[in-house]
Amino acid sequence: MRTWDLDAAVEISFIRSAGPGGQNVNKVATAAQLRFHVGAFGQLDAAAKERLRHLAGRRLTDRDEILIVARSHRTQEGNRRDALQRLEALLDAAWRAPVPRKATKPTRASKQRRLDVKARSGRTKQLRGRVRGDD
Repeated sequence: MRTWDLDAAVEISFIRSAGPGGQNVNKVATAAQLRFHVGAFGQLDAAAKERLRHLAGRRLTDRDEILIVARSHRTQEGNRRDALQRLEALLDAAWRAPVPRKATKPTRASKQRRLDVKARSGRTKQLRGRVRGDD
């Protein structure tokens, strides 16, 4: 895992949380809304930024920002920490380039197993036919 310098690239604001919670949810803005501008972040190369945009999915806005809303904790600090951890997890996943798949050939034993299964299933299907004997 890599450490990221997110202070300049992240903008966090607090909004009211939705859902049940009594009077406190109507008065206190505890949900954290994190905005991260992908294009302005200099610690990732172009390929990693593309992977980040793909990983962000519907959290990516038209202004090339990732929007993360954290509202699972009751405090601003807990939600802020949660939003930053989720962003760091996205950055870590985008930073690692996927390992290219190496094409392999099936082994002789696996080919033989496949043929054995095909023969067995063919015999089973043959037994499902009409019985000739009491005509």
